[in-house]
Amino acid sequence: MESKIAVVTGVSHSQGIGAAVCRELAKKGIDVFFTYWMANETWPGGFRKELEQKGIQSDCMEVNLALPEAASKVLAEAKSRIGIPTILVNNAAQSTRDGFEQLDAQILDAHYAVNMRATMLLCAGFSRMLRDTQLNSGRIINLISGQGQGPMVKELAYGSTKGAISAFTLSLSAEVAPLGITVNAVNPGPTNTGWMTDELKAEIAPKFLMGRLGEPADAARLITFLASEEAAWITGQVIHSEGGFTRR
Repeated sequence: MESKIAVVTGVSHSQGIGAAVCRELAKKGIDVFFTYWMANETWPGGFRKELEQKGIQSDCMEVNLALPEAASKVLAEAKSRIGIPTILVNNAAQSTRDGFEQLDAQILDAHYAVNMRATMLLCAGFSRMLRDTQLNSGRIINLISGQGQGPMVKELAYGSTKGAISAFTLSLSAEVAPLGITVNAVNPGPTNTGWMTDELKAEIAPKFLMGRLGEPADAARLITFLASEEAAWITGQVIHSEGGFTRR
């Protein structure tokens, strides 16, 4: 995995899946360009130093992925600053509670802009970049949240827009397979990234048949494998890596 460059979106705090993915990729010697939004002002610089201590190049940019031009800017900045990326991890997400009583156009549009449009445009732009440079190898990993495994009550906008990424992953994988690009999606299940209350942890812990909550590193290890040469024959898949989580 030497001389690889990864773009990872949604890396805005130390406990998130995005940060864990960056750390795991850096351990494998992969240079990392990450995006963040509305993070603590000391976060990006400190995290870059942490990654670079592993002997890799790192850079970052603050970007609102809800803007139509954001995807092209991210790819252009990554290419300009550290080189042509060959790995794309779409981790950023918009998520708010809604339900049928609150759902409106503004809520839907906000989720669509980040969860669907930004992800899809990043995937398309990344694929065109690799086609034009004839690198003949690339990895796209999209994050989803178990849509299709069961209902997500009061998360209609989030569940539907992330569910669209599963369909997009399958169709895009067929288009770009001749370019040597694999496209997969990962559902990490409920993950302890700092958002869970103690009450929620106690409620869902018994539903993990492997006896513990999911941690960011669990998702990061799978994503890093899918970014590797060993995963070159895996494409068009939605992988539910939930530690035996049951919705009963």
